[in-house]
Amino acid sequence: MSFSNYQLSEDILRALDGLGYAEPTEVQQQVIPIAFKKQDLTVKSRTGSGKTAAFGIPICELVNWDENKPQALILTPTRELADQVKEDITNIGRFKRIKAAAIYGKHPFNYQKEELKQKCHVVVGTPGRVFDHIERGTFTLDKIEYLVLDEADEMLSMGFIDQVESIIERLPSQRTTMLFSATLSDRIEQLCAKFMKKPAQIEIESDVSVTNQINHSMLIVNEQRKFSVLRDLTVVENPDSCIIFCRTKDQVDVVNEQLEKLGYTTDKLHGGMMQEDRFAVMDDFKRGEFRYLVATDVAARGIDIDSITHVVNYDFPLEKESYVHRAGRTGRAGKSGQAISFVTPHEDKFLEVVEKYIGFNIPHRTTPTKKAVEEAMDAFTKKIESLPNRKKNKNATVNKDIMKLYFNGGKKKKLRAFDFVGTITSIPGITAEDIGIIKIQDTVTYIDILNGKGKLVLNEMKTKTVKGKQLKVHKANK
Repeated sequence: MSFSNYQLSEDILRALDGLGYAEPTEVQQQVIPIAFKKQDLTVKSRTGSGKTAAFGIPICELVNWDENKPQALILTPTRELADQVKEDITNIGRFKRIKAAAIYGKHPFNYQKEELKQKCHVVVGTPGRVFDHIERGTFTLDKIEYLVLDEADEMLSMGFIDQVESIIERLPSQRTTMLFSATLSDRIEQLCAKFMKKPAQIEIESDVSVTNQINHSMLIVNEQRKFSVLRDLTVVENPDSCIIFCRTKDQVDVVNEQLEKLGYTTDKLHGGMMQEDRFAVMDDFKRGEFRYLVATDVAARGIDIDSITHVVNYDFPLEKESYVHRAGRTGRAGKSGQAISFVTPHEDKFLEVVEKYIGFNIPHRTTPTKKAVEEAMDAFTKKIESLPNRKKNKNATVNKDIMKLYFNGGKKKKLRAFDFVGTITSIPGITAEDIGIIKIQDTVTYIDILNGKGKLVLNEMKTKTVKGKQLKVHKANK
């Protein structure tokens, strides 16, 4: 199979090639043809199966670029996932100039309001903030043709399902609805029955129980001994990239601090941190700046990294779905991974629930022996003292010939996208195909120049006027 089988436009195929999408995954093979038929569908598929591209590719292909109002709404349970999906949609639709906006809490409402006023094809957001914009009249719904419920089970467990229903009730009835979930509970089935029209049902067999991708194991550990066992375990396993899950942010802080004292390259992620700090940690982890991420379940969504080798449940999850989502951080994109759980003697009832849910008993493993730790210490020390391998940014190739330019004029100077396009295409050798996404704000404008022609446009625009106005122009910092 190849993406060219789907009669995609050259703009989308070019972006997919740049992103390194060689051939469709199983979920993409099943979803894309149905989505192109504009048929409702439900998909049960674990994280890491390629589902974002499964709905992102047809949405980017189907939306009408000339329409200024949003045509697709994607609901996600967390801010991190909203930002990740927005980035993926932007990259897939890069050369078609698809504009996506991410709207979520703890981010200035007025900034989002202004973004939604401009041309915007796809909105990605968390239910609470999306509903807020709808209620205040800042998010226009009359042109919405596509609705995606991403990680529906997580939205249910986080208590968003009533808001999700309230949002759906306000959408146009003539639309295509796609629901994606690692698990399909009775409540989600009810949601499908209520709001979807004869949905195609897709279930991808490669669930968390596929042990050739994820090797599950557990240790019975007293609370007091957890950290010393973690220390020995990491020495013996010597992971390249590892997430350590804790139940509370206080526990995250403690474990992260203890690891730092031992010289581990580590950082932390939990809901008590400022949103900018959370994004910065995520970006650093994706780039491979450090090997160990200590996190609460907030990190179980939105981390799209193919090379996490180990997941450690330092605190065993209290909810069975959390086990699936935590384990799903490893064993992605066909690579193998380890999911190792610490279970205290009084947590056997939670273990029993999880094992029943995933359909197999998690094998016991023994605590590393003193001899095993001593034998592994040299290799561990060598790795811990060396710089981690920088991970390839999958967006780098698709963006390598793009330069984002900054202009110090926007809506307050009565400037429109048309004015910029007219001036830029008057430069010899530049056509409309060389101009990407144009983002006009009150006092500034950002424009993507494609096809490696950014330097030419930057130099020429220093002496040209836009609508008779001389604007300062330079390469944008962001």
